[in-house]
Amino acid sequence: MLIDTHCHLDAAEFDADRLAVVARARQAGVAGLIIPAVSRGNFQTVRDLARSVPGVGYALGIHPLYVARSDEGDLDVLAECLAAWRDDPRLVAIGEIGLDYFVPEANTSALRDRQEHFYVRQLDLARQFGLPVLLHVRRSQDALLKQLRRRPAIGGIAHAFNGSFQQAAQFLDLGFALGMGGAMTFARALQIRRLAAQLPETALVLETDAPDIPPAWLGLDADGRRRPARNEPAEVARMAEVLAGLRATPFKTLVAQCAANACRVVPRLRAVLSPGSPWRGDAVTAPEGPEGRPG
Repeated sequence: MLIDTHCHLDAAEFDADRLAVVARARQAGVAGLIIPAVSRGNFQTVRDLARSVPGVGYALGIHPLYVARSDEGDLDVLAECLAAWRDDPRLVAIGEIGLDYFVPEANTSALRDRQEHFYVRQLDLARQFGLPVLLHVRRSQDALLKQLRRRPAIGGIAHAFNGSFQQAAQFLDLGFALGMGGAMTFARALQIRRLAAQLPETALVLETDAPDIPPAWLGLDADGRRRPARNEPAEVARMAEVLAGLRATPFKTLVAQCAANACRVVPRLRAVLSPGSPWRGDAVTAPEGPEGRPG
């Protein structure tokens, strides 16, 4: 089954046609997805949305690019929500959390320290509640790994991974899978495509990061010029075709392996994707007041 392991379905970009987006994903063969939170402001939103659609899980966390506008009280609220909802089978992970050393505004000394503080606190919550993490990784692989080595056995998914083979191996050794999505579809993304082709079959999961990181075929006009485009979970099917081609693996084999990998590193997905819970596009209601999120 196709699983989109990282999709911001609550994003404002989907407000006008969320029902149609879910229906297209279902028609494309997507059996399930994970909606990560980005801040205290959308904890309830992602939970309500996930609970309204069969086959959907959610994660709670504070994104590194939201750290500047968050405080210790937000971490306390996160802990309270995790405690209150710990028995909710749709709660599958802590995320989106991590470190971003790419965005200039977040890459000051003060904000790097603040990001690390929030990251460490959330890793400790992951250990406390026995949940894997969905990691935001942008030019921060080594810093993320340093803290993970101090807290082994958390595991999860390194979202939109674009590191070295050595860094990839270290994440794998710590119980992570690596997210492959839209960036992999660009011919010029040589390092990502090498990783996609050569890492072990147990290493990879599929993701869209919708509405962000659109694949190569979206946003092209008749003259081949690129314009802004919205990604959506249905695109994970064609992304799987690209990944299967890079690995010279049959499509069905590739999809089955990526689904098995997702369920291994995010164990609660097994219950979310249980037989008898088909997607129903008419079950979705647009959440009220979703907070925007960075890419």
